[in-house]
Amino acid sequence: MSVVGFDLGNLQSVISVARNRGIDVIANEVSNRATPSLVSFGMKQRFLGEAAKTQEVSNFKNTVGNLKRLVGRTVSDPEIQEVEQKNTPIKFVDVDGQVGVQVNYLGEQATFSNVQLIAMYLSKLKETTAAELSIPVSDCVITVPGWFTDVQRRAILAASEIAGLNCLRLVNDLTSVALGYGITKLDLPEEKPRNVAFVDIGHSDYSVQIVSFIKGQLTVRSAAYDTGFGGRDFDRVIMEHLAAEFKEKFKIDVYTNQKAMLRLRVAAEKCKRVLSANPQAPVNIESIMDDRDVSTIVNRTDFEEWAQHLFGRTADTIHKALEGAGMTADDIDAIEIVGGTTRIPAIKTTISQVLGKEISTTLNQDEAGSRGAALQCAMLSPVFKVRDFRVNDICSYPIKLSWAPTPEEEETEIVVFDRNNSIPSTKILTFQRSEPFTLEASYVHPEQLPRGINPWIGQFTIKNVEPVDGKPVEIKVKVRLNIHGILSVESAYTVEEKEVTEEFTNKDGEKETKTVKKLVKKADLPVVSGTTALSKAVLDKYAEQESQMASNDKLIFATEAAKNSLEEYGYEMRDKVEGPYSAYIDPAIKDKFIADLNAVVDWIYDEGDDQPKSVYVEKLDALKKIGTPVVERYREAEERPRAERALRATLERLQQEAMSSDEKYSHIPAAEKQDIVDRIDRARRWLDDQLAKQEKVAKHETPVVLSRDMAQEENAVVAFATPILNKPKPAPKPAEDTPMAEGEEKKEEEGEKPVKETEEKKDDMDID
Repeated sequence: MSVVGFDLGNLQSVISVARNRGIDVIANEVSNRATPSLVSFGMKQRFLGEAAKTQEVSNFKNTVGNLKRLVGRTVSDPEIQEVEQKNTPIKFVDVDGQVGVQVNYLGEQATFSNVQLIAMYLSKLKETTAAELSIPVSDCVITVPGWFTDVQRRAILAASEIAGLNCLRLVNDLTSVALGYGITKLDLPEEKPRNVAFVDIGHSDYSVQIVSFIKGQLTVRSAAYDTGFGGRDFDRVIMEHLAAEFKEKFKIDVYTNQKAMLRLRVAAEKCKRVLSANPQAPVNIESIMDDRDVSTIVNRTDFEEWAQHLFGRTADTIHKALEGAGMTADDIDAIEIVGGTTRIPAIKTTISQVLGKEISTTLNQDEAGSRGAALQCAMLSPVFKVRDFRVNDICSYPIKLSWAPTPEEEETEIVVFDRNNSIPSTKILTFQRSEPFTLEASYVHPEQLPRGINPWIGQFTIKNVEPVDGKPVEIKVKVRLNIHGILSVESAYTVEEKEVTEEFTNKDGEKETKTVKKLVKKADLPVVSGTTALSKAVLDKYAEQESQMASNDKLIFATEAAKNSLEEYGYEMRDKVEGPYSAYIDPAIKDKFIADLNAVVDWIYDEGDDQPKSVYVEKLDALKKIGTPVVERYREAEERPRAERALRATLERLQQEAMSSDEKYSHIPAAEKQDIVDRIDRARRWLDDQLAKQEKVAKHETPVVLSRDMAQEENAVVAFATPILNKPKPAPKPAEDTPMAEGEEKKEEEGEKPVKETEEKKDDMDID
C-alpha cells in the first residue's frame, strides 16, 4: 500500500513516500526532486510536468501554470482578471461555473476547468510515484495553503478523486512542515511549550504560523497570510526594470510581444535565484524579439532598492501572526523558514529583525512540506506504525450559520466555529421548530478572505419537521468541520424529554434507583445539502474525459516510442551492416537490406512522420526478420571463443580433481573417478568435432555450434562430476572397550593406552 505526500506548489511540487523506516523524496523522470506545476496541450497529446516545461516558450499559448491560483475561483473574480490574466497569455473562460482555460488541443479549441487542470497534474504526480514504487498509488495526503477556503478545498478533493487518488487528508502546508519538524525532535519539553514561528514565502503566497510544541504533540496557535505576495512579485520587479533598460539600450519594447515577455520572466526568475547567493547576476537572453540578443548585469543592492516596498509586507504578516497567538517576539523560541523566496537575503534579514533572533536551518526549504505530508499519510495509514504525535490544527476563518427569524427566537445567526477553532471539530446546535428550515453557512469576515473568494459556504435544509401537540419540537443539528477543513451538517434529529430510571450507589454502598428527566433521541430528520462541491454528474464527466485523455497520451507515447525504435534501428543497422556486421550478412541480400534501411529512414522524415503505431511496428518487424539473424551471428562469433575457453577450463579443472592423489578424494572408488575422466573425454571430442565443422561454415551462414550449446555441455559435465567428487567420506566405526585383567589399573583414565590387547579384540578391528 502506498503512503505518499504531495506538496502541491504553484511553481513546482514535491513528492515524498514513507518507506524503509523513513521518508524519501522521489525524483521524477529527469531526476529532478521537484516537478514543474505546468500542463501543456499539443496537437497530438498533453504534456505534464517536466514535458510541459519544455513547451513553456514554444507553446506558450497552450501551456497553463499558476494552477493553485485558479482553484475554486470564477472567471469574473477580480484576482483572475486583474492579476492572473496579466501573468499569462492563456485565455480564461467559464467552465461549469468555474474559471477554466481555452486552449488548442488535438487541433481543436477546447476548454478545461481549474479542477480538471489540477486533476491532470495530480495524475502526473501519481504516475511518477507509481513508477518509482512499482506499485499502484492511491492513498495520499495533499498540502494546501492554510488560507484555502471551503470551495478551494473541495476543488482539490474533487481533482484528486478524478485523478484516482484517495486523499486521506488535506493538510495545511505549514502544519505539515511543523509535523515534520516536531516528530523528529527528541528534546521537546513536557510542560512549558516551545514556541516556533514557521515562515513560508513561496511563488505566489506568504504564510506565517505560530506553533507550540510539547512532547508528543503540536498545537497551532495562530496563522496569518498575505495571499497576493510571493516570489513572482520579485520577478515582476526585476522584469519591469530590465524591460525599461532594454527599451532604452536596445530600442525594443518587450511589452509588445508575449513570447518576449515570457522569455524575460524566465530570465528574471533565474536572476533572482542567482542574486540570493551572489552580489550580482548576469542576464543574457538570446533572440528575445526581432532576432535581437540582450544582456546586462543586475546588482543585489539595486535589486533590494527596487523591491524595498515588498520587504515591509514581510514584517506585517509576522506581526499579525504574533497578535493572533497573543504573543510577542520574546515568546518565540525559534524561527524556521521554508519556500524558495525566503532565500532572498533581505527577506531573511527582515524576518530575523522582526522576531529578534537568528533563523534556524533545521528544515529543507523545498522538501519539508512534502515530507510532513508523507508522515501525516503514514499516521493515517493502517500499514505503518509511526511514533505517537498529535497534531492540533486550527480553522483560519470564523464560520457562522444563519437562518430565517422565527417568533420563538430573536437570534438569526451564530458563530459556530470561531477563529483558531481546532479541526476536526463537531458542534451540536439546538433549535425549536414547527416546520422545515434552512441553515446558511458563510464566513464571518468576508474582508479577511482571499480577494475575490465568495464568503458563502453552503445551505442545509432540515426536512420533515412537524409540531407536536401544536408546539415546536426540539431539534439537534450536528455540524462538523472535518479533517480537510470542510464544513458539513452531518445529521439532524428530534429529541423529547422522558422520565428514565437510573441506578446509582449511595454513600453506604447500597444500590438505589431514581427517576430523572432526560432528553432522548426520537427520530432522524433528512438533511438536504447544497454546497460548492461539484455535482456527481460533473465529476463523472470530468473523470471520463481524464480517462480518455490519459489513454490517448499513452497511445501517443507508445506510438512515438515505436517510431523512435524504427528510426534508431534504421540508422544503427545501416552503419553496422556496412561495418562490423558486414561479414555476417549474406552478400546476396546485403545491398537490398541496406537500401531498405535507407528507405525506412527517409520515409520516417516524409510521409512516415505521422503514422499509427501498428505501421511502425510492422516495418520494424520486417527489418528485424533479416537483421536479427545477422546480429545473432555476429554476437555468436564474439561469444563462441569465450564459451570455448570457459568449457575447456572447466574440463581441465575437473580432470585434475578426478586424477588427483589428494587425501580428500582417496575414498572415491577408482571406477567412479574413471567415469569422470571418460565423460570429460567425450565432452572434449564433442567440442573439437563441433569447432572443426564450424571452421568450414561461412560467417554469414547459420552457425553449427552456439555458445549456449557449450554452456549446456559445461553444465552437464559439472552436474555429472560434482556429486562424485563431493561424495562424503564414510564415518569410522567406533572402537569397542578392551577387557582388563583383574587388578589391572585403568591406565586409560590417566591418558595412557593399555599395554596389552587380547587376540579376540585384534580380530574384531577393521583395517584400512
